[in-house]
Amino acid sequence: MKLHKLNIFSGTAAAALLLSLSACTGEFDKWNLDPSNATEAQRQVDNQAVGSPFSTMELGVMAVGNNRGGSFQICDILPGGQFGGYFANIKSSYGVGALHFSHYVLPDGWVNEPFVYAYTDVMQNWNTIKKESEKEGSDKNSFALATIVKVFGMSRLTDMYGPVPYTQFGTGATYVSYDSQETIYNSFFKELDEAISVLVSYNESNRNAKLLADFDRVFGGDVARWLNFANTLRLRLALRVAYANEGLAKQEAQKSIDLGRFMVQKEDAAIIKFTTGKNPFYEVTVDWGDLHESASIDSYMNGYNDPRISKYFTPRDGGCFGVRLGLTNINQTAYMNTTSPANVGEYDGVNWMTAAEGYFLRAEAKLRWDMGAESVQDLYEQGIRISFNERGATGVEAYIADDYSTPADFVDHSGKGDDASALSNITIAWNEADNFETQLERIITQKWIAIFPDGQEAWSEFRRTGYPKLFPTMNDNSGLNLKNLQIRRLRFPTSEYENNTANVNAAVSLLGGADNAKTQLWWDKKKH
Repeated sequence: MKLHKLNIFSGTAAAALLLSLSACTGEFDKWNLDPSNATEAQRQVDNQAVGSPFSTMELGVMAVGNNRGGSFQICDILPGGQFGGYFANIKSSYGVGALHFSHYVLPDGWVNEPFVYAYTDVMQNWNTIKKESEKEGSDKNSFALATIVKVFGMSRLTDMYGPVPYTQFGTGATYVSYDSQETIYNSFFKELDEAISVLVSYNESNRNAKLLADFDRVFGGDVARWLNFANTLRLRLALRVAYANEGLAKQEAQKSIDLGRFMVQKEDAAIIKFTTGKNPFYEVTVDWGDLHESASIDSYMNGYNDPRISKYFTPRDGGCFGVRLGLTNINQTAYMNTTSPANVGEYDGVNWMTAAEGYFLRAEAKLRWDMGAESVQDLYEQGIRISFNERGATGVEAYIADDYSTPADFVDHSGKGDDASALSNITIAWNEADNFETQLERIITQKWIAIFPDGQEAWSEFRRTGYPKLFPTMNDNSGLNLKNLQIRRLRFPTSEYENNTANVNAAVSLLGGADNAKTQLWWDKKKH
């Protein structure tokens, strides 16, 4: 695995960051994020003052771009990709040793890394755009776009750790305090309301006009598509809190349903594109061969004879085969030849959110609260159809009608004998006579398949709902007995204990438990 060196800093701040992989959140607003030292006049040319930080924000959400494969691996595939059931490690050892996320062990450097991108790329650049928006005659619409990106990026971070610094960031405090996750989610909803309202007004009076078109790597400045994304994101976050605060969840979900703007077709998918650097899934799974298909997704997709499996993974020895999470004493070469890497183009963009997800979110809102005019079955089946279309797969109608296929027992094609019995017997075809929990499992299972390879979201939904049923690690070295519960969060960064001591210690009290992988997040309230 290659380590990425951040290059957006200059001077001593950069040196400090590279030494520690993170730094005190209280110092973020003091760091120099303009190494070219451009004058104010130069920064205003072609909207560089807002456009450049906006573009950096987008890249920072998932740590993508030139020379960021190693950071993406630590921030995304090694935690969410594994804990969400998509990938499993086949590399014998990393710089942190042979025991790590795959074994529910949380190395210092790895738990620090997501903070680097969340605060240096996302939050700091959002704060820069916020300051620009406060100037007389400034563009409030671009700030609304930036706020949507901020909410999206920070929702991923808080869903890793729980409490994080958020509402007090950029206020000038030397050391930034943490917010409870409940406070953060309330802020998310308020910010999305405001951003959506601004952009709806802009879109109504500026049809076909674009914002930050030269800098927006996701939608090319298309405001209508940003609105569809923001409203779909609001519904995602609303459902996330359904077991913690159902009243809030219903209120925010209803806003999304009432607005009626969703990602509904292949072309609506949010995909971040970059002009330099390889697709990180290609780098990690193909170039380096560090992680391959997991046993969990093997069990579901092979059991269902799902035509999308060869779109997701590259076949090996006649099929797409996975590997159990938590291997030890690994012979990487043997797994390279018998298990499947991601089937992705070297320079493809990275999915932020699929259009299919919007249908499954609406299906769950209808199932829970009878929201919207369309039936649960129609939304569920349309989600599958759009997913097949997004992936270029055929045979969707036969798949939707399949009422007998179930997840398969996992067979270890490496020859090591790490076979495992299937954990679920959920079928594909909708059955109106099934009870709520069975119907929910069916929706979440198909959503999980459709949103591949977004492991962070898959892990969050697994923790929220218990679905799909995923194989736990083979070797739990956490010391916390997580085999049945599985890993629930990352602990706070070591760098925060060193540099933001009082605030991170106060944050532990907001968790409702110890700062370890067993403590469940605020929204993780369902009894599994």
